[in-house]
Amino acid sequence: KTRMAKSNQKPHAIVIPCPFQGHINPSIHLSLKLATKGFTITFINTKYSHAQITKSQKLDQTHNIFAKFQELGLDIHYQTVCDGFPLEFDRFSGSNTEKFWEGFLLNYPFHVDEIVGKLVELDSPRPTCLIVDTFYGWGTTIANKYGLVSVSFFTQPALVFTIDYHLDLLLKNGHFDNRKDTIYSIPGISAIDPSDLPSYLQTKETSTILHQIIYKGFEEAKKSDIIICNTIQELESKVISIFQEKTKKPFFAIGPIFHDHQVNSSKNVKFSNSFLPETNCLEWLNTKPKSSVLYFSLGSLFSPSKQDVMEFAQGILLSKVEYFIWVLRPNLVFLTSESGSPKKWCAIAHEKSSK
Repeated sequence: KTRMAKSNQKPHAIVIPCPFQGHINPSIHLSLKLATKGFTITFINTKYSHAQITKSQKLDQTHNIFAKFQELGLDIHYQTVCDGFPLEFDRFSGSNTEKFWEGFLLNYPFHVDEIVGKLVELDSPRPTCLIVDTFYGWGTTIANKYGLVSVSFFTQPALVFTIDYHLDLLLKNGHFDNRKDTIYSIPGISAIDPSDLPSYLQTKETSTILHQIIYKGFEEAKKSDIIICNTIQELESKVISIFQEKTKKPFFAIGPIFHDHQVNSSKNVKFSNSFLPETNCLEWLNTKPKSSVLYFSLGSLFSPSKQDVMEFAQGILLSKVEYFIWVLRPNLVFLTSESGSPKKWCAIAHEKSSK
């Protein structure tokens, strides 16, 4: 089994992001950067993610999100794969969320294995490496099966990566047993308060499907050939250097990953991959002083309570930031007309941002 490409073979990377906006975006930018460096890229989206993007842009389902870059000469290909659920299935509503996570962990890998196998068998040049999001619990297993270099791509800071990578130390030292004392056991992190850990590490219940996905993903990352992280070396040099020293893993800070979509000096491509219809804030932003606007977003999965939203709004008001953009998904909170409701808080935020 040959894991590294022959010296005369053009590198061909299969890139598979997690099906969430904050993971897809950096994976797309990474793919474009690699393609401009001479890689052949096959980017694999879930059919659901593809449907969300094309719907938001009012495009046909057959649309290839990389078509404009292909016209400009980049060797980048686009495919979609089923995540195990029909498109109309609401993945993040009520009890459906649990079903989706279970399918994400247990069924989705079989669909990925099938499409990777076909690419290895039929594609030219033959794929040489598999770049998958760290939270996938099958990346290295599938890469090994087809003789590909396994690359684990973490789209968050190195500090978050090293915390999750060393979950065994948190378990060993009883930090899931409601301990409140400062944590000193994570390499590269001199001290961290338990309340500053991700929410899934602040609970006694560690057997949920979400925990299983995280554990499995990092077990695969530990077996990968290379780890790349969307962070900046100069900002996290201590965390990165100590991680490299302790684990002996090839770990590279490659951020910030943002492709300006300029393939050559004369062509700049407008490109959008948003799950939701874009709101043009530029006219409003252009009236504000440079670096004066706060951008506040909670990600694809976080589902705050009404009280959470009110606390966030109060925090923004107390911060005395004059201008801000607060991103809320349409189905995120229950909007009511009660005094103090999220609807009222959003109105206050708008009035404040309009000063």
